[in-house]
Amino acid sequence: MPRMPKRVKFRKEQRRARDRRATKGNYVAFGEYGLQALEGVWLTARQIEAGRIAAQHYLKRQGKVFIRVFPDKPVSKKPLEQRMGKGKAETEYWAARVKPGTVLYEIAGVNEDTAKRTMVRIAMKMPIRTRFIGRRLTV
Repeated sequence: MPRMPKRVKFRKEQRRARDRRATKGNYVAFGEYGLQALEGVWLTARQIEAGRIAAQHYLKRQGKVFIRVFPDKPVSKKPLEQRMGKGKAETEYWAARVKPGTVLYEIAGVNEDTAKRTMVRIAMKMPIRTRFIGRRLTV
């Protein structure tokens, strides 16, 4: 089942610009390897879930997958051939705001080759360009 918030303060939101680079969530924090977005996009809950399922199928219960984005933006859409006016439409789907540089998924407990192959499968499900990154060790 796709992820969505349990409750929100307001049911509907306005659209916002998404042109800046990510300053938060742009490094590998929980796992050893990650998948980083190179473009900005609204990632739908279904796309996030498709990536998770692709990773779980390939890993076959080894390692751990961390999802670093959460769909908290309600996106509404009017039906086709609807006249103008009559208020804002109901929520069609939930989306996560992804800026360039945001880490989408992380993997821990597997070697680099397996992690790379898993991330390729996840990247196939994403509507944007992504890249494979590793953890930076600071001393």
